[in-house]
Amino acid sequence: MRRDLCDGVGIARLLNATLVMPKFEVAAYWNESSGFADVFDVDYFIQQMTGFVRVAKELPPEFASKEPFPVDCSKRKGQFDYLESVLPFLLKHHYISITPAMSQRRDRYPEYAKAALCQGCYSALRLTKSLEKKAAELLLAIPKPFLALHLRFEPDMVAYSQCEYTGLSPSSMEAIEAARGDKKPWTGDLAKIWRRRGKCPLTPRETAFILKALRIPTDTHIYLAAGDGIMEIEGLTSVYTNVVTKSVLLSGEDFKSMHGNTKAALDYYVSINSDAYMATYFGNMDKMVAAMRAFNGLYKTLFLSRRAFSELMYKGLRGKRLMRALWEAHRDDFVMGIGSALPDCFCEFKL
Repeated sequence: MRRDLCDGVGIARLLNATLVMPKFEVAAYWNESSGFADVFDVDYFIQQMTGFVRVAKELPPEFASKEPFPVDCSKRKGQFDYLESVLPFLLKHHYISITPAMSQRRDRYPEYAKAALCQGCYSALRLTKSLEKKAAELLLAIPKPFLALHLRFEPDMVAYSQCEYTGLSPSSMEAIEAARGDKKPWTGDLAKIWRRRGKCPLTPRETAFILKALRIPTDTHIYLAAGDGIMEIEGLTSVYTNVVTKSVLLSGEDFKSMHGNTKAALDYYVSINSDAYMATYFGNMDKMVAAMRAFNGLYKTLFLSRRAFSELMYKGLRGKRLMRALWEAHRDDFVMGIGSALPDCFCEFKL
């Protein structure tokens, strides 16, 4: 949601359009719908965007009863030009909803659009006062120093990856099968190729093995930035015993009544303020966290390499040899800026 909002700000400036406060779609994963104002400080956002993009809280009366003309750019590839492809729809219909192009190159925006995007993404978005207070309480409760770990091994995540796993508990296998639907796992040579490309989520046990390979002490304080549906979590907590979650540290009624989006916002806040951040996947949250940490000068950020782990396993490496090879692979990635946050984000130099 944050990523799409950042894109929306940049696109609105490109088109010289007014941005209407977005309505979040019902999230299938969370099974709930939260408004922009449930997560972000609306008045602060509008104030900070003054001079960059016009922002309206509500639609004017002449559009209030109308549905926007949908413009889906998500499947467009190559150098996609919003002025050429989207502006005609805006001029014709005056009110459009847009799904941004996934492959767009924001660094190729004109300077004025870059400035708007960076202002919206890195300066204008802050949590509501009540949510930020709760996030600050959570951050204060975590023993310091600590590592924030974004671990993804939920049934729907595994099902979506179309990867097959062995050695999981019957309850985990049942949950994965229930989430698969029409997405059947790859088999045979295709399954091997898919896994060697690093497409399969790391299990908690594999994650613990890689953390040990990276010489992270087993008594390290780890904040688990994840939802409640992580499977096989004992594979991590049996090795790293100082793992804490928001549900343990915040157990009040106000926390129990929070929606999935607001809970995810707590994880985001803690992650961008952690002493170090690691992720087992390279998803939207990980990209946003890494970018914000880089923007704030925090470079202890690393994405664990699923591809290196799979490749080394297929080469027959095990035990200490595998640990040594994983350490070298992640060291080289970090030095080269692969799988970590690069410091040369164009937004750093434009604000």
